[in-house]
Amino acid sequence: MPVEEKNENTGTPEKQNGEVSEKEMNQEETQAAADVKEKAAAEEAASTREGEASATKKKKTGRARQDKRQDEKAADENQEETVERVVKINRVSKVVKGGKNFSFNALVVAGDGKGRVGIGFGKSNEVVGAIVKGTSEAKKNYRKINLMGDTIPHEIIGRFKATHVVLKPASPGTGVIAGGPVRAMCDAVGIKNILTKSLGSRNTSNVIKATMDGLSKLRLKRRG
Repeated sequence: MPVEEKNENTGTPEKQNGEVSEKEMNQEETQAAADVKEKAAAEEAASTREGEASATKKKKTGRARQDKRQDEKAADENQEETVERVVKINRVSKVVKGGKNFSFNALVVAGDGKGRVGIGFGKSNEVVGAIVKGTSEAKKNYRKINLMGDTIPHEIIGRFKATHVVLKPASPGTGVIAGGPVRAMCDAVGIKNILTKSLGSRNTSNVIKATMDGLSKLRLKRRG
């Protein structure tokens, strides 16, 4: 039977060295195992977070690249499809106390070359600004024009105030027989063969609006 020894200072019994060392070893092993598990769990969580962050970053980068490509493609398509013609630029001067203030206005025709066309009028203190504003307004005012191939389906007369514009279909190879304003309108809408004649007032704005009136009244089917 093991004999317990008392400590001289405290008087408490001391256990044998073999029992104490075994318990301490068990506690150390348990603590070490717990530390290893905790460290492994922490490393796994850190690697998971890094993987998620990397995947999110790659996803965002891919989306940004895709959006950039789509924007570039849309810009290229718009640039290729849009046909812009500056019909007239006019300088306007205003007399003030210190002298004269000059401004510019631009009459612009824009179309997609596939049957849509619009008219825009822009004003600015600079020529470029007036053209940009006129082009933007023309794109907002697009109208659908009924065409038959690269010409118009029938003869029509467009009218605006004192201006009349006669439009006649033409056979392939004829070309655009028209003056400046009417030619700009035909190029923007996509007409390749046509015969035209302007009658009455030759005011540029009136001629453009009369041409638009005639093109807007074109029909592919007979009414009635």
